[in-house]
Amino acid sequence: MKDHGDNKEFLKSKRKFVASYSSGKDSTLALYKAIRQGMEPQALIMTYNAERDCSWFHGVPEPILRRIEESLGIPLRLIRTGGGDKYEADFEEMLRREREKGAEVCVFGDIDLEEHLAWCTRRCRSTGLEACFPLWQMSRRAAVEEFLDSGFKTIFTVIDTERMDASWLGKTLTREAVELLEREGVDVCGENGEYHTFVTDGPLFRKPVSFTPGRPVRRGKHVILPIQP
Repeated sequence: MKDHGDNKEFLKSKRKFVASYSSGKDSTLALYKAIRQGMEPQALIMTYNAERDCSWFHGVPEPILRRIEESLGIPLRLIRTGGGDKYEADFEEMLRREREKGAEVCVFGDIDLEEHLAWCTRRCRSTGLEACFPLWQMSRRAAVEEFLDSGFKTIFTVIDTERMDASWLGKTLTREAVELLEREGVDVCGENGEYHTFVTDGPLFRKPVSFTPGRPVRRGKHVILPIQP
C-alpha cells in the first residue's frame, strides 16, 4: 500500500506535515523520527472529548495540552468531537483545513495494527493528504527501546486492569519496567490497549511539562491517573 510503503521517501523530504498526536509515547516517537529526517511540522492534531473536557483516549485536559504545545513549539489543533461517525467527520475536517494551509502529509504513530492503518489511511485519502507511519512494522520492543534511548520520559496514566496490574499506574516507563512487563506477559508497547502513557520531557521539549497527578479514578476495567495543572 503506497501510503505506508513509501515512508523512506517521505522521511527524506522537506514536506510539511501534521502529526496525529496523543501525548503518548508512540505518537511522540513518530513525530520525532519525522522531524529528524527533515520533514517540517506544521501542526499537531488531537481529538478532544468535548463532553469530558479532555483528550480522547489519554484524558489530558486542555491547560496541560497547552503546556505541551508551548514546550514543543508546534501549534496544537484540538478536534473537539463526539464519538461515532461525527468523530471521523470532524477528524477529516481538520485534515482539510491543514491541507489548505500547506500540509501534504499526516504522520501517525501506529506500529502494526492493520485496522488502525486502514482507518488513518482512509481519513487521509478522503482529504487529499498522504499518510505516513514512521514506526510501521518495527518490533514493539524495538519501538519502546528507541523511545527510551532517545531520551524521552513518560509515565503510565491509563491501565487496563484486565491485562495488567493497576500498581503500574503513575510509574515511569524505563528499560527495567519493560523487562518486568515482558515477564508478566504484558505487551511492552501496550498496542492492544494494555496501557496509555503521558510524555513529559525529551529531545523535542524545550522544558519538562509540569503537572500534578490527581487521585486515581476507576472507569470500568480501566484505572486512570488524572493529569492536572
